[in-house]
Amino acid sequence: MSQETPCIAVCQMDPGTNLCLGCGRTLPEIARWSGMDGTERRAVMAQLASRMAQAGLTPPEARKKA
Repeated sequence: MSQETPCIAVCQMDPGTNLCLGCGRTLPEIARWSGMDGTERRAVMAQLASRMAQAGLTPPEARKKA
């Protein structure tokens, strides 16, 4: 089984948004991650960049380009 993950080993929660500053997931998503199937993981990952942008956080892929 694939363990695809958005984790970039920057595991710090933003207190204002309750999103991980590294990947944009919430604590419940992180906790459930290993129990999610690939479809559910991909659905969460598809939301991360826009979720972080809406929260005023810089998505990881944007930081790589800067």
